[in-house]
Amino acid sequence: MPESRNRDKPSYTPPPEKRAQKVKVGNPAWFAPLMVGLMVLGLLWVVVFYVTRQEYPVPNLGRWNLGIGFALMLSGFMMTTRWR
Repeated sequence: MPESRNRDKPSYTPPPEKRAQKVKVGNPAWFAPLMVGLMVLGLLWVVVFYVTRQEYPVPNLGRWNLGIGFALMLSGFMMTTRWR
């Protein structure tokens, strides 16, 4: 029985691997301190408002001081959804 001819093919060499670029995961260094700072500042704003019998931190705003304090805390809590 005749033999088939041998094909002289080079063996398969895969293409060179591309170097994976480092993907930056995480937040900037200022993100976490700002997040915590906003929450603490908002808490202090509300506490000062109640401890001073609703006269401070800004006397002319009256009960809007509560809104400012809660807005500061809420913005800090909203930042936690982006924290990595």
